[in-house]
Amino acid sequence: MPVASSNGFSYSGGHHLSLGSSPVMRAPMFDGYIICGTPRTGSTLLCKLLAATGTTGDPHSFYRRQDVSEWAQDWGLPDRDTMGEREFQLAYLNAAIGAGKGDTEIFGLRLMRENLDELSAILDQVYPGLASDTARFERAFGRLLNIHLSRENKLAQAVSLVKARQTGLWHIAPDGTEIERVGPAREPHYDFKRIKGEVEELEAYDTAWNIWFAQQGIAPLRIGYEHLAAEPAVALLRICEALGVPAPDAGHVRPGVAKLADETSLDWMRRFHLDAAV
Repeated sequence: MPVASSNGFSYSGGHHLSLGSSPVMRAPMFDGYIICGTPRTGSTLLCKLLAATGTTGDPHSFYRRQDVSEWAQDWGLPDRDTMGEREFQLAYLNAAIGAGKGDTEIFGLRLMRENLDELSAILDQVYPGLASDTARFERAFGRLLNIHLSRENKLAQAVSLVKARQTGLWHIAPDGTEIERVGPAREPHYDFKRIKGEVEELEAYDTAWNIWFAQQGIAPLRIGYEHLAAEPAVALLRICEALGVPAPDAGHVRPGVAKLADETSLDWMRRFHLDAAV
């Protein structure tokens, strides 16, 4: 059964450690972890926190289909057309594992639900004949901790997603500097139908993650966006404890990403509730 805490985090595995002032650390229990998320759940914040520890890898969305060519080029892999598909996928997998470990022993991967089935199919091509997604993932990445990152307020999540897509701005640093922009700057505009569609899709993705966990017999470490944003050091400590690696001093944890929610976000949420009630 999940072990819940007053901080809003729960670990469903059998190796929970208390949040005492002097946690007992041991050899890493896992070879890696997958952040199982959906857009606008704080995954970039969490990835940066984990990378900054120097012990928990350097997680990125290596299997986001739009980014595969760019990653392959960055890693200096041969052109995809010059090798067989299985050969390319194996070379890409090995490069991804190296990049996801950074200079640590732990591999990190961020994976959105929309990319899960595609990654499973790729691993089935590389390691054919395995009976389940769990078997394929463990064959590729070793012992894995699955971290389910979700956001309770799906309307706020949908508003954040629609705004990011409209403005092109996805992430900013605490000092206001742009970290990630994927399009030209544009003014956002309220769109009830678009927001409603995103709410429904985000709810479906979260449900799909939970169905997959149950089918695969996975008990994930569950972290909520709301608590990650409020207490990032606590979230980081719980992940390090679950992995069995030293955690940084809480006073040294500095979030590298700031919230983009503003008065426009609140106004859209108010308007959405009014329109939904009509």
